[in-house]
Amino acid sequence: MGAGRGISVRSKPTRKALHRPAAILAACIIGGGVLSACSSSSSSSSTTAAASSSGKVLLVGTYKGHSGQYATIQSAVNAAKPGDWILVAPGDYHEAADSSGLPVNPTHGDSGGVLISTADVHLRGMDRSGVVVDGTKAGAPSCSANPADQTYGALGSDGKTVGRNGVVVWKANGVSIDNLTTCNFLAGTGDSGNGIWWNGGADSATIGLHGYSGSYLTATSTFFGTENTAAQYGVFASDAAGPAVLDQTYASNFNDSGIYVGACKQVCEVTINHAWMEYSALGYSGTNSGGAIVIENSQFDNNKDGFDTNTQIAGDPPAPQDGACPNGGTSPITHTHSCWVFMHNNVHDNNNPNVPQSGTASQGPVGTGMTLSGGRNDTVMDNTFSNNGAWGFLMIPYPDSSTPEYNQSCTGTGGVESGAFGCVYDPMNNALLNNHFSGNGTFKNPSNGDYGQITLNGGQPSNCYSGNVAPAGSTPADLQTTQPKCGVTTAGAVTGGALLGQVLCDTGNGPCGADMVYPKPTGVQMHPLPAGLPTMPNPCKGVPDNAWCAGGKTV
Repeated sequence: MGAGRGISVRSKPTRKALHRPAAILAACIIGGGVLSACSSSSSSSSTTAAASSSGKVLLVGTYKGHSGQYATIQSAVNAAKPGDWILVAPGDYHEAADSSGLPVNPTHGDSGGVLISTADVHLRGMDRSGVVVDGTKAGAPSCSANPADQTYGALGSDGKTVGRNGVVVWKANGVSIDNLTTCNFLAGTGDSGNGIWWNGGADSATIGLHGYSGSYLTATSTFFGTENTAAQYGVFASDAAGPAVLDQTYASNFNDSGIYVGACKQVCEVTINHAWMEYSALGYSGTNSGGAIVIENSQFDNNKDGFDTNTQIAGDPPAPQDGACPNGGTSPITHTHSCWVFMHNNVHDNNNPNVPQSGTASQGPVGTGMTLSGGRNDTVMDNTFSNNGAWGFLMIPYPDSSTPEYNQSCTGTGGVESGAFGCVYDPMNNALLNNHFSGNGTFKNPSNGDYGQITLNGGQPSNCYSGNVAPAGSTPADLQTTQPKCGVTTAGAVTGGALLGQVLCDTGNGPCGADMVYPKPTGVQMHPLPAGLPTMPNPCKGVPDNAWCAGGKTV
């Protein structure tokens, strides 16, 4: 959230200035015993939470010749009670709850084109690509890229636009959103620029929302004007606890990340399945989000940095990012104390400097598949990392020179005060296991390769490496030989020789020597949505009978 220095890799925007994750762990032993474990609710299913057949059904638009009762999504939301369903017919919906007189506070994130503040409401489109919540002006072509068609929200007290959000769930438990697309919700001086946001209370340092789900969701932008007014996040959850499922999501063209989960530390309890994130500064970002998080069966490509999870002392508290299982439990996946699991994902071709990017998100190291920055007790297993020009995977510190927020202290949150670097959070007790690397390190700078590690302090639990197929090697060399066990107390810093300078150069936090050549941006390029994104096979599943659905099927 602060400006960040050193090796910092941004995962969350600064709020006011806007613009701040076979033999399983057999090698990871602490002293004489196996890491205790967690109660992760890993799921390989694509089930969406909170489907029930009770409640009224409110219909928006016209579907197969049957007219609904409502012309706008917001009017149906306003009429909905807990347990109700809102079905939306295909159409281009220029929703404007944030400028229609509703009691919203745009500087604290509770505004949106659609604002849901009633618990247990289920919002579902009848066709993923056909139901568009559109941030452009009313009457503009769908998701227009024309500068004249863009809207930036109301004016704040400073006379500047506060920006807009697409669909915001504001402190409402158990809300599901399925089978629709958002586009062109742009940022301003407020908490804005987000496509779909489960918001438990931005900057509150408390969990204000429990339980959420989303499936078959698309978030994008066709327009880039300036860094500070671009679309920020696609699918976003903050200050929100699980249980939660995000399944079949796609996002592109965001200047921070396509998907974000943060400010939930040990109570996140979310499974992200079948996500596809591309053409953003970061495909995924997550600040101080830990406990039971599972990211699986997903693809991260053509971003600047494919995937990033980090610790940060300023913003989205509490620090640190910690993947340890809540209450000392055991993960059914790792059979250890690590419940934060990144597995069965395809991370490739994240070499794109010409993405929208702003703030410290722009410091994501171009050409990197995944960055684990200052996190602990995380497990990265059984993934494919390919064709990332700098590194397939990096495990590095997060030095945070920002002013601590919410009465946190550096040492009290596991950091180490370190002069010019500020508060340093080294990665510790993380495991990189049984991953397959190929074609990484093609920028051919010293230390570029399959994976690398930097720590700036000793006396901490070691990270561990086992079973990885890595033809381009690691930096430092032979990490699988020198660090086969997690949790061993380290003797000192491990900067990887040339690796530290290369990462500082690539993130923009240090000088670049003659042997440090990384792609530079030549101009932001926005990309169209891919054809054929899957829609929900049966949008009537679980919905009470109504004019559009009978017996769980469309009429």
